[in-house]
Amino acid sequence: MSKAKETTLSVLTYVAPVTVIGAVVLLLGFLCVKGISALSVSLIFGDSSPADVLLRGMPVFDGIWPACVGTLYLVLLSCSLSIPVGIMTGIYLAEFAPKAFRRSATFLIELLAGIPSIIMGLFGFALILLARNTVFPQAVTGLWLSALCIAVLVLPYCINSTVIALSSLPEELRLTGPSLGLSPLQSTFYIRIPLALRGIMSGVILSIGRASEDTAVILMTGVVANAGVPRNIFDKYEALPFKVYYLAAQFQSQAELAQGFGTALILLIQTTCLFLLAHYLRRTMERKWF
Repeated sequence: MSKAKETTLSVLTYVAPVTVIGAVVLLLGFLCVKGISALSVSLIFGDSSPADVLLRGMPVFDGIWPACVGTLYLVLLSCSLSIPVGIMTGIYLAEFAPKAFRRSATFLIELLAGIPSIIMGLFGFALILLARNTVFPQAVTGLWLSALCIAVLVLPYCINSTVIALSSLPEELRLTGPSLGLSPLQSTFYIRIPLALRGIMSGVILSIGRASEDTAVILMTGVVANAGVPRNIFDKYEALPFKVYYLAAQFQSQAELAQGFGTALILLIQTTCLFLLAHYLRRTMERKWF
């Protein structure tokens, strides 16, 4: 390789991450400048008292508190459905599956990862229509349907990260278990999974981010503008991504537009808190196992 090509590649190697970091900082700065002025107690709770809302369950009509709660419920429910299934599927594909089955399953998982979210929303809506016309005439869209569709949507992140984390372990570490007389199952759960935990948790974090920001799926499977806090998983609900979309599309004054930016900032803060919780769980598990 010539000196000029080496220099060019070196420059590009430094420029690429700086560009990405700059874009993120620019986006966050723009969002903060536009939305930080709208952050207030009234943005979240409207005209209601925070104490009455938190302690007595008073409904909120002018704030985004129901959307915050709905988003949290949606993320927790969808991740509780997808993460265990995704991790266990990834463990099976990486450690126990025959090669022919692994190739077929990998192709289907990659195909699922490429499905647009709007298609998943249409699938959920069609599923309800099918149920209403056949075995369950009372079926309606709601929180459970949105969580189920998003769980399917984020499933490939968990599977692929688990497979990559386990497959990238050095061969000498993979031979540690058999050399100590452990069975393949014992080697996987006592040696390989703890060593691959960081990569597996990266997929969990990606799943949390994907579940908390999708709008197309929830738009067709149960989210509405003024549903309030859901009482159970079968209720309609509000969500921050839809609230941002609704305010951006329907605003009639600069105050409403600023409320949309503030809502986007709240969504970012809520997602960051979920990420930090996932990092804390990962560090706790690493200290426990190592």
